Amino acid sequence: MAANPDEPENVEEIKLILALEWQRGKWDGSDGGKGGYGQVLANMAAATRYEDDGGLRRLVEDMADPKRFSLLMASEEDIERIKSCVTENTLEEGFRKCSGMVLRAMGFVERGL
Repeated sequence: MAANPDEPENVEEIKLILALEWQRGKWDGSDGGKGGYGQVLANMAAATRYEDDGGLRRLVEDMADPKRFSLLMASEEDIERIKSCVTENTLEEGFRKCSGMVLRAMGFVERGL
């Protein structure tokens, strides 16, 4: 069971996958460059922005930022779709949807870890 009952059970595993992909993205440029997901990774590593109450919501908001997401060369349709992550019915739905969209736009499906 998750430490916070408002978080999905495997949130930490998903965060780890995201962090590893963003780290690789910093090396190969697939994180979007300056202002991209490397900044979200830095916030995650600082362990301040996403670790307290409301942290998962802030993570979703940062991942769903259309300016940041557009740095991944996402389609206009996906840029519009990612905005809805913060307004999904539940935080878990928004987190999962946003995580999947970011990973797909970074080429995770094709490359894996």
